[in-house]
Amino acid sequence: MKTFFYNKKNIALIILGILSICLHLFSTNKGLVEQYYSNGLYPLIGSALRRLTGRLPISIGDVLYTIFGLFLVIRLFRFFKKVFKKQLTKQYAKASIYTILFWFFFVYFLFNALWGLNYNRLGISSQLHLNPTSDYSTQALDSLTQTLIHKTNENRLALGEKIKYPNTTTIFNEAVQAYHNIEKKYPFLHYQNPSIKVPVYNTLGSYLGYSGYYNPFTGEAQVNTVLPKFVLPYVTCHEMAHQLGYATEDEANFTGYLAATQSEDVLFKYSTYLDLYRYANNELWFRDSSLAKENYAKLDTLVKTDLQYLRKYLLAHENPVERGTTYLYSEFLKANQQPQGIDTYNIVTAWLIAYQKKYKIL
Repeated sequence: MKTFFYNKKNIALIILGILSICLHLFSTNKGLVEQYYSNGLYPLIGSALRRLTGRLPISIGDVLYTIFGLFLVIRLFRFFKKVFKKQLTKQYAKASIYTILFWFFFVYFLFNALWGLNYNRLGISSQLHLNPTSDYSTQALDSLTQTLIHKTNENRLALGEKIKYPNTTTIFNEAVQAYHNIEKKYPFLHYQNPSIKVPVYNTLGSYLGYSGYYNPFTGEAQVNTVLPKFVLPYVTCHEMAHQLGYATEDEANFTGYLAATQSEDVLFKYSTYLDLYRYANNELWFRDSSLAKENYAKLDTLVKTDLQYLRKYLLAHENPVERGTTYLYSEFLKANQQPQGIDTYNIVTAWLIAYQKKYKIL
C-alpha cells in the first residue's frame, strides 16, 4: 500500500480523481456555477481558446480528434494482438487499467473545466427572467406557428425568387456582427475573438447526422457548410451560442435566435424563422395534425420549395451510421442535464412562447 502512494504515476491518478470529484460536487450548485464559472472563469477560458485557434484556418479540434482516434486504434490493436497470442500478463493488465482510469479522469476534468460545467448553470432563463415550460396550450403553440409562418414568408419573399448566397466567410462574419448587434440589447451576449471553422471532415458530417458542433477542448465552432445554404446562418449562430457558454441545445437554439434575428441580413432572419417554424409545426403535428397541415399550406411556394430541397438532402444522407451517431449523441445529452436527449432541440418552442409572452415580441 505504501508503495502505491509513493508511485508518481499513482499520485497523478489520485490527484486527477480528487479534482474530478471536487468539480462534480461544485457542479451540483447551479448558483455557484453561474456566478463563479459561467460568468466568472469561463468567459476568460472561452475567449482565450478562441484567440488561440481562431487565427488558424484549419480545425485544430478535428486534427486532435484524429490523432486521438489513431492512438486509440493502435492501443486496441496491440491489446487484441496480445489476447490472441495469449501474452496478457498481470503487469500489462494493471498498466491498461491505469491508462483507462487516467484518461477517463483527465478527459472528464478537462471537458468540464474548459466548458462542460456550463451544463449545470442557471443560464439565459435566469438572465432574461424567463420560465419556459412545456405546459402550454395547443392554441399558444399554433399562435406561435402563425407568427413564424408570417415572418418566414416575409423574409423569403424579400430575398427574391432565386437567393444570391454569400460565401462561407461572409456568413461567418455576419454571424459575428449579429452577436455584436444583440450585445447592445443584452450585454451578457458579448462575443469576441471569433473561431468559426469548416470541419476537416465536412462532407462526412452530413452522413454522421450533424449540422455543426462545438469543440470544448479548442473553443472552435464547427459548421457543416455542405448543408443547403439557407440553413447555415442559424446553425452558425447556434454554435456560437455554445461558445458563449450556453451548453444545452434548447438554450443554444434560443440564443442563436436572439442573435440571428438582430442581423441586418435578411438571409439570417429567413434561416432562423424557417428552422423555428419547423420545430413549432412539427410539434403541432403531434397535437393536431390537421392544424399542422393547414399551417404548411400557408407557406409561400418559395418556402415550400426550400423545405422540399432540404428534405431530399436529408433523406439522401440517411444511413445506419447516422442513426447510430444520433442515438449516441442523444444519450450524451441525457447524461448532461438534458433528459429529452436529441429532442432537447425542440424545446426551443417553449422558450419562444415564454419570450413572446413576457416581452410581446418575436
